[in-house]
Amino acid sequence: MANPAVGLLEFSSIARGIVSCDAMVKQAPVATAYAGTVHPGKYLVLVAGDTASVEEALAAGREVGAGLVLDQVFLPDIHQDVVGAMIAPDPARPESGEALGVVETATVAAVIDAADAGIKAAEVVIGQLGLADGLGGKGYVLFAGIVADVEAAVEAAVARAGRQLVESVVIASLHEELAENLWAAPRFLERIHGHEVGA
Repeated sequence: MANPAVGLLEFSSIARGIVSCDAMVKQAPVATAYAGTVHPGKYLVLVAGDTASVEEALAAGREVGAGLVLDQVFLPDIHQDVVGAMIAPDPARPESGEALGVVETATVAAVIDAADAGIKAAEVVIGQLGLADGLGGKGYVLFAGIVADVEAAVEAAVARAGRQLVESVVIASLHEELAENLWAAPRFLERIHGHEVGA
């Protein structure tokens, strides 16, 4: 069974984001997985559904949002590990001694796109997907696995992030202290834990 298509629009204006979301759900039969505010005063609309419907919804949102769309992403076949990292209350936790890759982006849309590219490029796990709140609106993804695979995942994610990339690093062998302390990071999608994207 194919994964659902997912699209996200990231607005600099809360008011414009709300009216754009209204236009999106009126335009096409999509499920609104998340629509709401994130730091610092941005508005996100995340929709899921079949490819054509998501494309139509995004087009409607872009038209209404005009110059207030900060970033966007359209993934016609999003990897289920990315969906899981967004909505699961207990994501995979890299072990000490594993390699760890970190990709940091300026926007939420860019990090979701980067995470999808990375997980599809190599045999890695997504240890964490940090999105917006508590991060000044930025995003980051952690990839874990053997060094060669983590390097490949980071390379693919960096290429996909493009101009929205803030920084990327690879740690060849994660220290136990760091492994234990990585899991205190805030997560903005608490409101949709348990929501099945595409349902």
